[in-house]
Amino acid sequence: MHPTTVVSESAVSFEDLVACLRLHAEALPPAEDASAFGAAFDRFADARVVLLGEATHGTSEFYRARAAITRRLVEQHGFRVIAVEADWPDATRIDQYVRHRDPEPTRERAFTRFPTWMWRNAEVSEFMEWLRTYNEARPSADRVEFRGLDIYGLRGSIAAVLDYLDRVDPAEAAAARHRYGCLTPWQHEPQEYGRAMLHHERPACEDAVVQQVKALLDRRLGVIAQDGEAWFDATQNARAVRAAEHYYRAMFLGAAESWNLRDRHMFDTLRSLLQARGPEAKAVVWAHNSHIGNAAATEMGWQGEFNIGELCRTAYADDAVLIGFGTDRGTVAAASNWNAPMAIREVRPSLPDSYERAFRDVGQPRSLTDWRRPDRARLRACLSSPRLERAIGVIYRADRERQSHYFQAVLSEQFDAFVWFEDTTAVTPLGEEHAKQLPDTFPFAL
Repeated sequence: MHPTTVVSESAVSFEDLVACLRLHAEALPPAEDASAFGAAFDRFADARVVLLGEATHGTSEFYRARAAITRRLVEQHGFRVIAVEADWPDATRIDQYVRHRDPEPTRERAFTRFPTWMWRNAEVSEFMEWLRTYNEARPSADRVEFRGLDIYGLRGSIAAVLDYLDRVDPAEAAAARHRYGCLTPWQHEPQEYGRAMLHHERPACEDAVVQQVKALLDRRLGVIAQDGEAWFDATQNARAVRAAEHYYRAMFLGAAESWNLRDRHMFDTLRSLLQARGPEAKAVVWAHNSHIGNAAATEMGWQGEFNIGELCRTAYADDAVLIGFGTDRGTVAAASNWNAPMAIREVRPSLPDSYERAFRDVGQPRSLTDWRRPDRARLRACLSSPRLERAIGVIYRADRERQSHYFQAVLSEQFDAFVWFEDTTAVTPLGEEHAKQLPDTFPFAL
């Protein structure tokens, strides 16, 4: 997110907005009642892609709500792909577990890179166990996938490509090691690769990582029949390496370029998953509001950034549903700086004249507001003026919240619907002691 301090005049008064929301905000049961909560979202099941946001990366209610909605879409409406804002090799560990696949040999533990609590938490673990049980009784071809869209797992993705090639083609594995040797000095600190490229300290690795993707794609016709799953996984890891190389090279050139590269990769990965699954495939996406809302309706877009929500809207039109999430106050799992320790922090009540304050003033502790329907023109008009919206990622700085966590947006164009929790609580991280008690095959084991 890249919020600014600019505040625009609103054409619709705050009082009119609150009155309009009161007419249309539908009360929701607690997210713990997964069946009843999820049933409220049947109306979106005609979409090919349902994108579920979150206003923070550390709020229990957001995870539990997305789990309840996803369970409903899986059980009742045939959604078979769950794609999340996580790195491909880490999410693969969960995918292998929930689809009862034999885990591939790996040198990496899953979800140990900052911020560990974002996926290594009790809420995700509970959903993961439900998904494993659901898949167990189904034919392997009809089991639900759990996949990662992000690009930060450079070291893990390189290791996965090499492990695959070591098993199927040792000569090609040697060639891949030579190609990836260019990136070897920076696998642990890939941002230093970008710094070196900025100062022209070493030649770029772009050609090498592109060649590796091409080499795997060239294998497609020869191997897909006997090991299509393993080949697809290795190819997606190679694509993640290619995207990461480009991302870290661009990160010192400008925020918009690196952000766009990252979200373009996430969208391309989602599209690859749908294509691999077949023309009838349907997917649920879990990511931050800043990724799944239409960036063109926010300060991000006004500053030249796009995101996966905007790309889905362009590619799939009404077959993509973008659902935002918000809260007024409570607690959140977050750090004060990048790579700093996580703490449970108090979330301050929302600022006056923000969208969050308007939803709070409606008086519903939990609600769904849906303006996708044709008869909601008045609601869309009420939400069509720019207002402040809050975004908390893995870092929360309450002492400078206005500057760091608020930006302007037009909610009616950013999302199709909004899920509201007035008071929220932090996720429950799973620490080292929990991991030690688990079998090696469990994704969060040591």
